Amino acid sequence: MNSKVIIRNTDVCDIKPLIDLQKRVYPTIPSWREDLLRHQLEVFSHGQLVAEINGQLVGAASSLVVSWNEWEVQHTWQEITARGSFDTHNPHGLTLYAAEVFVNPRLQGSGIGHALYQGRRRLCRKFNLKRIIACGRLPGYHHYVDQMPVELYVQKVIWGDIHDPVLSFQLHEGFNYCGIVSGYIPEDQESLGYAALIVWLNPRYNRKKPTLISEGNSL
Repeated sequence: MNSKVIIRNTDVCDIKPLIDLQKRVYPTIPSWREDLLRHQLEVFSHGQLVAEINGQLVGAASSLVVSWNEWEVQHTWQEITARGSFDTHNPHGLTLYAAEVFVNPRLQGSGIGHALYQGRRRLCRKFNLKRIIACGRLPGYHHYVDQMPVELYVQKVIWGDIHDPVLSFQLHEGFNYCGIVSGYIPEDQESLGYAALIVWLNPRYNRKKPTLISEGNSL
């Protein structure tokens, strides 16, 4: 792609086109509500990112900060995001939790997803957070559900024997696989509700220094 991908913080004026784009990307999964997106910006504006090309919104990524010790590996998207309100955001936590990411289907493979992940990594380093944790969809699994359990499917993706549109990308982005979460998004028909728990460790994290997130989102 010749045009430069710009990553910036989400603005209120992005909300309606963002919802329209999300509906195109995930037609079988309920989309964000406008009031929830507004609330996310109030709770943690720094964690909400959009990707632009020539002034057109082409992707987005949403994040909040959590204290990972308060959560179990087996959790749902609804639980950890407080049903999309991000009221579980904890400014004293060390973990950037990646709640959502999507890219215009026509432009997938154009570097937009990588740019959004780079934006998250910059955010993690900027705030001196210890890691990024996410539960990635497994949209390729429905093709193999009659052939193998989900754990073997993920292993074959890690080994390079199977390509999964999401997990293969996340592994390429430097994330490590930690386990399977079941019932993460029950409406996700392609993944059969499963997700892969993944983590990226911030190599610049300094445990001797505090994180730079405060209640007011200031630096």
